[in-house]
Amino acid sequence: MSAEPKVQFFLGSNSPGGFYSLFDGLIDPAEADRIYILKGGPGCGKSTLMRRVAAAAEARGHPVEYILCSGDPDSLDAIVLPKQRAALVDGTAPHVVEPHYPGVVETYVNLGDGYDRSGLQNVRAEIISCMAGFGTFRQRTRRCLSAVAELSEGMREMLVTQPVEDKIKKRAHGILKREIRKKKSEETGRVEQRFLSAVTYRGQVCLFGTVDRLCKRVYELTDSYGLAHIMLAQLLAGATATGYQVIACPSPMAPERLEHLIIPELSLAFVTSRPELPYEKHPYRRIRMDAMADRDTEKKNRGRLRFSRKVCAALMEEAVDSLAQSKVRQDDLEALYHPYMDFTCVERLADGMITELLS
Repeated sequence: MSAEPKVQFFLGSNSPGGFYSLFDGLIDPAEADRIYILKGGPGCGKSTLMRRVAAAAEARGHPVEYILCSGDPDSLDAIVLPKQRAALVDGTAPHVVEPHYPGVVETYVNLGDGYDRSGLQNVRAEIISCMAGFGTFRQRTRRCLSAVAELSEGMREMLVTQPVEDKIKKRAHGILKREIRKKKSEETGRVEQRFLSAVTYRGQVCLFGTVDRLCKRVYELTDSYGLAHIMLAQLLAGATATGYQVIACPSPMAPERLEHLIIPELSLAFVTSRPELPYEKHPYRRIRMDAMADRDTEKKNRGRLRFSRKVCAALMEEAVDSLAQSKVRQDDLEALYHPYMDFTCVERLADGMITELLS
């Protein structure tokens, strides 16, 4: 039997404008009891520590939300323990996290104290050389993604006319009437932002398992041209107006536009499914967004659209290749640090947090 999917999201994104952060929304510091901000360089065990605490929480039956690293989804950027109103977060660049209520809610944890500083002098030159190449990879990734975004926006603008937009909004209104009834309480709806997808060294990744874990009813919006945002924006406004808590998932390629919507209270989700990143489960309902595009315009510009999609695919491949090269460089860097790190220090810190949070 396959393991039940975990609740996983991203809070950072490799976007056309560079790294895009939603880390301010990890957990509300004013409502949190404890936030550990982990500091330390490569290979010091930040992800290992978080996984140790998460495993202990799950073993005791507590829910855990995992925040994956957008560059390397095998690594963790943060975990949230909702029942404990607590979080652990990697507070180093590019997602620097600073405390709002230091000592009251947030605590700095310096894993760099476990480094053997004198031993690291043996690999000083290699470390400095290894660090030097990351800027080039980031710049190349950003340029490729920026070009993809420009071409994608051109395709979308070509096909979205006012009648098309009106048709999509009317369809969204029908879904709201059918699926999202007003709550009896007078609660105000709240929006929590998370990325469900990311451009990673393994390619484009979408954590559809999270949706399947949280929701029994999933609407699949099949969308090749970025039309789904119009419908999702209407659904988001309607759901929050009726008092529901909604997880709004922006597109990593256009963070100002919605890509997915999750309403756990209703066990209801709306996911965008693209040819290169399909939703592979059988959906509750499927809506063909492409069929709502301006058909005459699509037919007239079929060759241009096909060429744009082909160029986008090639540019995305270049961006992913750059991220893969950066991942190799990061692995080399961690391999240099590992022999000079005292991991018993990491274990002691993790066990102390487990005692404090879970006992």
